[in-house]
Amino acid sequence: MLDTPPPLRPLYLVDASLYVFRAWHSMPDEFHDAEGWPTNAVHGFARFLLELLERERPQHIAIAFDEALDSCFRHRIYPAYKANRDPAPEELRRQFAHCKALCAALGLNVLAHHEYEADDLIGTALHGARPDGFRGVIISADKDLSQLLWEHDEQWDYARGQRWGMNGVKARHGVEARQIADYLALCGDAVDNIPGISGIGAKSAAILLAHFGSLDALLERVDEVKFLRLRGAAGMALRLREQREHALLWRQLTTIALDAPMGAVEAGFVRASADADILHGLSEALRFGPMTRRRLREAAGLEPF
Repeated sequence: MLDTPPPLRPLYLVDASLYVFRAWHSMPDEFHDAEGWPTNAVHGFARFLLELLERERPQHIAIAFDEALDSCFRHRIYPAYKANRDPAPEELRRQFAHCKALCAALGLNVLAHHEYEADDLIGTALHGARPDGFRGVIISADKDLSQLLWEHDEQWDYARGQRWGMNGVKARHGVEARQIADYLALCGDAVDNIPGISGIGAKSAAILLAHFGSLDALLERVDEVKFLRLRGAAGMALRLREQREHALLWRQLTTIALDAPMGAVEAGFVRASADADILHGLSEALRFGPMTRRRLREAAGLEPF
């Protein structure tokens, strides 16, 4: 009788910056720390984090933060990468630091690097954990991260309560999970200031990838494009030939790295013991209310006051 392999353990990978920014824009500005600096993003992020921990009780978890806002390796490849974004104000930068400190105090693995984005840290963590029997639960609405999904993984748009796996990517974006980077290279990504190939939009990119399978095959067989039943196919073929090197460059930008430095993390990204003193100090400095403090201590496995 064949032995049944053990079930894959879920590794929760949180795209923290998305939820910090969401709290920054949605929470009222009535929250301030002991020095008078705003803390609305920290309060909103703490609510999200506590709800996640209480609901899922994850044993293996990593929280990824973006520290490479203007120092990412992608900026060396393409200096205009994300150049359309305004720099984060000091009021928000301070809150990012508080959010990281809060995660660390709770015993959660914190991922951050000045040359790699949160997506790269999530991708590297998942790639390294797969051989040890983990499946990914990626908590983010970012379509870029869908390229990481394998058969047993899932992505979770927490705010909307939507989950999907590898096979659900096409219904959402029109392409397979493995084609996401190629898709964004073709049609561009305005959020990250990636132009894509001129004249190729989302629908055309999806049709091209459905026919050719990959960007490499498309560029290799570009002469076939003009014969497709696709409006403007001849023009697309011409632009793909002219912008071949650009297409390959855009794909470098849209492909999530799987070799980012992980820093000091627990084996298997297991939750570590909380630091009660730091958690108390943060609660005081950030002026958390009694309900939040109680929930934080419970989530940390500490005795209530």
